[in-house]
Amino acid sequence: MKVSDLTIDEFKKLIGEAVDEKFREFLFDPDDGLELRDEVEQRLKASLASKERISFEEVKTMKGVWAAVGRLRNS
Repeated sequence: MKVSDLTIDEFKKLIGEAVDEKFREFLFDPDDGLELRDEVEQRLKASLASKERISFEEVKTMKGVWAAVGRLRNS
């Protein structure tokens, strides 16, 4: 079926469902209710206690690397 074959009401419903789905992806945490493994909790606590920090420039570089990885995975 083509979009051009839909009635206005069918098209509105389709768009509404797509918007709802995107909102769910952005607003809801899929890990909600799950517990952290002890080793992960300990690593997080150690990280928070550490004085070592990453500069903004390093974060921007890492963001670019991960974006490239994501693009490779999706191609």
